[in-house]
Amino acid sequence: MAAAFRKAAKSRQREHRERSQPGFRKHLGLLEKKKDYKLRADDYRKKQEYLKALRKKALEKNPDEFYYKMTRVKLQDGVHIIKETKEEVTPEQLKLMRTQDVKYIEMKRVAEAKKIERLKSELHLLDFQGKQQNKHVFFFDTKKEVERFDVATHLQTAPELVDRVFNRPRIETLQKEKVKGVTNQTGLKRIAKERQKQYNCLTQRIEREKKLFVIAQKIQTRKDLMDKTQKVKVKKETVNSPAIYKFQSRRKR
Repeated sequence: MAAAFRKAAKSRQREHRERSQPGFRKHLGLLEKKKDYKLRADDYRKKQEYLKALRKKALEKNPDEFYYKMTRVKLQDGVHIIKETKEEVTPEQLKLMRTQDVKYIEMKRVAEAKKIERLKSELHLLDFQGKQQNKHVFFFDTKKEVERFDVATHLQTAPELVDRVFNRPRIETLQKEKVKGVTNQTGLKRIAKERQKQYNCLTQRIEREKKLFVIAQKIQTRKDLMDKTQKVKVKKETVNSPAIYKFQSRRKR
C-alpha cells in the first residue's frame, strides 16, 4: 500500500529540469550537463588507463625479444603496416583458376597423361635429351691396357656406331646379315628429324601436364581454405607448388 502511494505521489510531483545555457553565455556553446560530464570523464579515464598500460609495456619490454610478425610488418609514419604478400601465381595459372573448375582441369590433365604414356610407348626414350645419360664403366688391371684401350675394338663394332645408344650391331653381324631399312644419308636425316620432333612434342606435353597438376592443386587448396576449421600455413605458395596448410584435427560423426 505504501509503495503504491509513493508511486502516485511521484507521478504528481513537479519535474525538475536542468537549466539551459543563459543568454549572455550562448557564445560559449551548449551548457554541459551531468550526463555529458560523466561520458567525458569515463572516456578520459579509459584513455589514461590505456596510456598507463602502454608505458608499463614499454618499460618491461625486452630489447632482444623477437616475434615472427616482425618479418612481415613495417613501420610507416609511426604506424605498423602489414606487408602484403604477393601470390606466387603466373598469369596463365591465374586465368585458368578464375575461369575453369577443378574437374575440368583434372580432366585435361588426365588426357595429357594418357597422350604422354602413348608417346613414351612409341618412342622408347632411347636417345631422349631430357633423359639422364647412362654411364658405361670399363675396368682394367694394368695402366698399359688403359692406354691401349679403344671403345670400338672393345665393343666389337664400327667406329661410326660407337656414339649410338641403340641399334649398334657388331662387325660380325654386319658382315653376315644385310642392312635393312633406309641407308642413304637424306633418309636418315629425315627420320632423325621426325624423331626429334616427336621428342619435342613429348617434352611439351610433360610440362603441360605438370602445370595442370599444379593449377588443380592450387584450386583445391583455395576451396579447402573456405572451411572454417582452424589452420596454420606450413609452406608458402610458389609457382611450381601450392601452399601447404595444417588443419586442426576434428572428429567426424
